[in-house]
Amino acid sequence: LGDAVLQLAVTDQIYADYPDMPEGQMAKLRAAVVNEDVLARVAARLDVGSYLRVGRGEEVTGGREKSSILSDVVEALLGAVYLEAGYLIAAEITLRHVAADIDQRAHAPGVEDFKTRLQEVLAKKGSKPEYRVSDEGPDHDKVFHAEVIVEGSLLGAGTGSSKKSAEQSAAEEALRVAE
Repeated sequence: LGDAVLQLAVTDQIYADYPDMPEGQMAKLRAAVVNEDVLARVAARLDVGSYLRVGRGEEVTGGREKSSILSDVVEALLGAVYLEAGYLIAAEITLRHVAADIDQRAHAPGVEDFKTRLQEVLAKKGSKPEYRVSDEGPDHDKVFHAEVIVEGSLLGAGTGSSKKSAEQSAAEEALRVAE
């Protein structure tokens, strides 16, 4: 529920602030704002991790600081606010914490995610990226490693708490080389 509230609030704000932005670019901007990294930063600013009850295993493995857990908690909190106070209050709280991200990303070159941007840059050169992903650690504390291979050569590498974030990190590094 909280993820839907977040998506709608951010979409409403993007449309209000940038009514002439093409629909596809709006969708890319929303995706750049509504993601695990942004929500984990919101959670860190609010010190959400210190209020979590976690099991011993999560405590030992740093569960209070895991971006996947923190972003899920922010979404859950927004869902609870929506149920208790309604959409307008939930949207106001959402925007209080992500409006700067919307504005920053709207004015940044390449609103799209790093994987999309890398794909576009390489396509112009007649190449395409291949992602190789591995993981390590127990199921509750996996770390993903991604590599971007282009024409047999390593172009970038990254890590993350999810396959998607590791690929984004690797693509970001590869873009620095490819552009």
